[in-house]
Amino acid sequence: MSDNMWGYQPAAGHAAGNDLIGYTVEATDGSIGKVDKHSDDVDSSYLVVDTGVWIFGKHVLLPAGTVRSIDAAERKIFVDLTKDQIKDSPEFDEDKHVGDAAYHEQIGGYYRSHRRP
Repeated sequence: MSDNMWGYQPAAGHAAGNDLIGYTVEATDGSIGKVDKHSDDVDSSYLVVDTGVWIFGKHVLLPAGTVRSIDAAERKIFVDLTKDQIKDSPEFDEDKHVGDAAYHEQIGGYYRSHRRP
């Protein structure tokens, strides 16, 4: 994962402005849901994933730095996390996720601590 949790890795294959809504998100051990919202804002890029019935309708916020690769032809995004790591992530707070630096630090800190060695 990137040192900047809130920016896409250069090798991920994301071009700013590409619409990722509806793309399937794949953890290292299976599908977790579909992109409901996303942002390309510099140093604040993220995906909001609707996990559907997998976590009973929970939404999760994934910093762009967790994205390993994007397959535009298949409409899939691959993240460098397991399903359990995503399931155990801090609760998504729709009111805080935009413009709340402390909330972004909490989310970013969680995912930084779950990096692969």
